[in-house]
Amino acid sequence: MTYIPTERGFLYLAVVLDVWSRKIVGWAMNSQLVTKIVVDALDMAVEQRRPADGVIHHSDQGCQYTSIEFGKRCRDAGVRPSMGSVGDCYDNAMCESFFATLECELLHRVRLTDAKHAELAVFDFIEGFYNTHRRHSALGNRAPAVFERNNGAAAQESPQQRLTLSPPKAEL
Repeated sequence: MTYIPTERGFLYLAVVLDVWSRKIVGWAMNSQLVTKIVVDALDMAVEQRRPADGVIHHSDQGCQYTSIEFGKRCRDAGVRPSMGSVGDCYDNAMCESFFATLECELLHRVRLTDAKHAELAVFDFIEGFYNTHRRHSALGNRAPAVFERNNGAAAQESPQQRLTLSPPKAEL
């Protein structure tokens, strides 16, 4: 999660990022840092992806992610929660990278007046730019939506099967 500054206070943003395609598949905003924000983001991701049982949701050890409510929602959705060790900044590197991109490419360029303005700007950034047009070197300089479209058959396979799609290592 991160915070979004506006002229009238902060909003908080929680996202669920698909590690395979770097696409933001779930996100939610709230004016308070409450468990509901992470549950809402997870619900959006589950609705969009309809994941197979055992898919992993990785997070830090924030109280929203360690809450009973979030744990129950994960169980109900067949999602396996995973958390990094306390103080480990590397376990959420992909989400932190997304938040840095959001800051550089949106928040430092636009003065957000209020919550409604911030919600519209973040929606436009995620759904209208980041997922559909922003290129990622890890995806062969393609946007997440383009990567998924070009690799659609692989997206339908289980995560274990996806691991076998990486190119074979050169023989010595």
